[in-house]
Amino acid sequence: MNIAKFSVKKPVTILMIILMILTLGTVSLLKIPIDLYPKIEVPVAIVSTSYANVGPEEVEKLITKPLEQSLATVEDIKEINSISKEGNSVIIVQFNFGTDMNFATLRMREKVDMIKGFLPKDAKDPMVLKIDPNAQPIMYLSLTNGKDLSTMQSTADNIVKNRLEGLKGIASVNVSGGYENEISVKVNQQKLEGYNLSIDYISKILSAENLNLPAGKVKKGNQELLLRTVGEFKNIDEVKNLPIPLKSGGTVYLKDIAQVELTHKDINSISKTNGKRCINIAIQKQSDANTIEAAKRVKKELDNLKKDYPNINFEIGFDSSEYIEKSINNVSKSAIEGAILAILILFVFLRNIRSTFIIGTSIPISIIATFILLYFNNISINLMTLGGLSLGVGMLVDNSIVVLENIYRFRQEGNSREDASIKGSTEVTTAVIASTLTTIAVFLPIVFVKGITGTIFKELSLTVTFSLVASLAIALTLIPMLSSKFLKMEVKDYSGTKFEFLNKIYKVFDNAFEKLNLKYKNLLKKALSRRRATVLIAVGIFVLSTVSLFTVGAEFFPKSDEGQFSISIELPEGSKVKDTDNIVSKVNDKIKGIKEVKSVFSYAGNSSYSFSNSGENIASMNVMLVPIRERKRSTSDVMDELTKKVKDIPGAKIEFTGSQVSFGGSSSPIDIKIKGDDLETLKKLGNEVKKIVENVKGTRQVKSSLTDGKPELQIRLNRESASQYGITAAQVSSQVKSLIEGNVATKYRLQGDEIDVNIKGEDTYSESLSNLKQAFIENTMGIKVPLSLIADINIKSGISGINREDQKRVLDITSEIYGRDLKSVQKDIQSKIKYLEKQKGYSIEMGGQSQDMMEAFTDLALALILAVLLVYMVLASQFESLLNPFIIMFSVPLALAGGSLGLFITRRPLCVPAIIGFIILAGIVVNNAIVLIDYINTRRKTGENREEAILNAGPIRLRPILMTTLTTVLGLVPMALGIGDGAETQAPMATVVIGGLLLSTLLTLVFIPVVYTIFDDFASKVKSKRAIRKMHK
Repeated sequence: MNIAKFSVKKPVTILMIILMILTLGTVSLLKIPIDLYPKIEVPVAIVSTSYANVGPEEVEKLITKPLEQSLATVEDIKEINSISKEGNSVIIVQFNFGTDMNFATLRMREKVDMIKGFLPKDAKDPMVLKIDPNAQPIMYLSLTNGKDLSTMQSTADNIVKNRLEGLKGIASVNVSGGYENEISVKVNQQKLEGYNLSIDYISKILSAENLNLPAGKVKKGNQELLLRTVGEFKNIDEVKNLPIPLKSGGTVYLKDIAQVELTHKDINSISKTNGKRCINIAIQKQSDANTIEAAKRVKKELDNLKKDYPNINFEIGFDSSEYIEKSINNVSKSAIEGAILAILILFVFLRNIRSTFIIGTSIPISIIATFILLYFNNISINLMTLGGLSLGVGMLVDNSIVVLENIYRFRQEGNSREDASIKGSTEVTTAVIASTLTTIAVFLPIVFVKGITGTIFKELSLTVTFSLVASLAIALTLIPMLSSKFLKMEVKDYSGTKFEFLNKIYKVFDNAFEKLNLKYKNLLKKALSRRRATVLIAVGIFVLSTVSLFTVGAEFFPKSDEGQFSISIELPEGSKVKDTDNIVSKVNDKIKGIKEVKSVFSYAGNSSYSFSNSGENIASMNVMLVPIRERKRSTSDVMDELTKKVKDIPGAKIEFTGSQVSFGGSSSPIDIKIKGDDLETLKKLGNEVKKIVENVKGTRQVKSSLTDGKPELQIRLNRESASQYGITAAQVSSQVKSLIEGNVATKYRLQGDEIDVNIKGEDTYSESLSNLKQAFIENTMGIKVPLSLIADINIKSGISGINREDQKRVLDITSEIYGRDLKSVQKDIQSKIKYLEKQKGYSIEMGGQSQDMMEAFTDLALALILAVLLVYMVLASQFESLLNPFIIMFSVPLALAGGSLGLFITRRPLCVPAIIGFIILAGIVVNNAIVLIDYINTRRKTGENREEAILNAGPIRLRPILMTTLTTVLGLVPMALGIGDGAETQAPMATVVIGGLLLSTLLTLVFIPVVYTIFDDFASKVKSKRAIRKMHK
């Protein structure tokens, strides 16, 4: 069936199909979820096991090693890492990408169950958890300016939390940072000893008295009544006046031997917003919910809460949806600007509004049609899919340009609109299909790229493919139909109208193009007469441009400026939360002088959001900057200034981390892994490597994973002395805990909430080591013995934890980088590390993002080679020749050289998006050579000699070649500028494509005809030799 003929003869049918596409595309667009990046399933699971009060080395030996050995037999495991800390073992299992994590975690549970019986009895059952990247909070709120923290805490717990958790798409809401009420029962130790009582005894009485229990049923006449014993405390006075039976007879009131009061639990965390105490609320979305929509619902509900509670200030400390929305809007804007520039260049070349309109329809219709395919393939609108549309926006008109130009030629030959539309479209149908296939073919090898790189760029590839297929369908159906109805031959004259200035623009353009055409023809003539020099010049340009690539450096992914960064603060182990908060206040004072800072949210102390790094000596600060358009400095520049400012704050380790997505197994750019068995040797080697890294220019925040552990008081029981008094280690542990920390005897109902009734000893025992030694321990007979008589109390300090990788001990030296690219920093470090003396059995390896970068580069290099081969195969099928496609493929190395030159000029490092740009170039640049070689062959078939055909074909095809190149280049210019939120990721890719297209087009117009003649001469010689051989036979 002739598609063009059907389209021209059935215009209403084509129009209705287009309207259906527009309708379905619009509906699809409204239903497609929006996110920052494609949905990534991280193939990582963890096994967490608690073994209380046991040191790191014992945890490693008794828990971590047996579990590692068992888990290592699970299929598709890429790497096993573990962290053995005091009282806890965490094993991180990383699987190959594409692994079914539900099945993988099931297999892990089976292996854990097999070994569980061999673990120590006191160890808790191991928990197997699948890592969900969506589990991080999407928003942090802070509540300030209330009457007091207790009131705000109550409001947050009972009202705000319930209202937010009821919203669609919200999974959980966590409240922290306030006071938690409790009834404190502090016993007087002297009175306790005088009455021969113990804390455990009083605790049991409190628990036994505070009860409401059913006691059966009692009949009263015809009724059967429920019988209950009511003993719950109604008020705090009942607790104070609770009679305590004495062992010698009689009773004593609780208030006579203890201080009973309603108070707050000891504060172990402090939240602040811009230096003010606040209640912190962390909001998590459901894993399949849309971030932007969920955040919008939260903000809407916040507006309602502000009206209901005007005295409380609700402030958003962090909102991940803001950056997503700004990034998506910015990339969308770049795509629209690119489309407008592409249409403007069409208008300048065509000088006909109708022709421009006919071709211009390809862009919006192709994009809207793409939304249908995205929706039915469950692909979200994100930076990658929009990047694909931005990338394709200039290419979407290429097929339409070729079709319309051919239709126009037939019209000039005297054919009617309909005949010209049918004949012109039919003649180039095969060519435009082949041209589209060469571009699509380069994306097929992306499926062989593994890891996050392949996952992310798969959606970009699919988007470009969908849009190009849609543009091909438009070019072969809608363009012929519109041309048969609206195409006019004449160019409108604007003389005497308000658009008269267009005539001047056209005249200038025509004169410039004529001069360019003439110069090109003369240059082509010279090149054909000096073929060797032309080839040498082309080779020289290729070599120099490629060499320039080695001067720009390399990185994994471009750093994105999200306008926020975090500060982690760590004080010596054992520090109190108040000390940590004092350091936070000092850092806050330093931040106040930085004008780019918008707000600061801080959290000191124990956190429920951190899996491993939490404690009263730990604090985190989240610093939000003003929008990128309102500041001159980047986030990295602000961080670097603040790093220098906080250096003079003593007594704390302060580190800065830029907030950005980590595309890889490690979030640290530099991660040096030192493997071996002995911890002391590892520590020594680690300190040497750390010094080397610190002295390399561009490194920041160098740290070692092996640090000193928390100092602790260890009570070691003297078993011979203790056994004489009938005292066991369990009794000592329980009674000391009750004395120092206390224990929850029962619950007290206060205003609908249940709060703890905590009974403990006096504070004097926790304030002094000598007082603790004098504490009495009671045996089962009621005899009390001083702790110092039956136990030794010493201060000990060990290591913080032991890291392992693939069942071997490992020490990690990590570093951030600033002002330099990853590759150059890595090279400097490696050049110094190789001279280190290492003992037998110890190794030093580079990991982190540098390892991820090399793995991604290797996979993408293979994809590039495959892309070039596939393009050649498509061309060979189109030309039914092996030689012509081979000549055309010479435009690919020229394009790669242009891409390298583009990176060199813009000083952008080679990265994953840039290599994707090189792969895309392989499919785009051949189109110009196809047009040129195909037309040369066509003219030679009409009887022109080779040189005449080349000199005629080149200038004739110059216009469409420039038109298609400039539409693609100008369509990418907004993206290549890299201005605005989220633009950093695609900018290197657009830079490579623009540089490659420009250089390749300039050289293709001269170099490819020269190569054509060289191979034509070679083919002629081969044919003549064959002819001579036949004659001799």
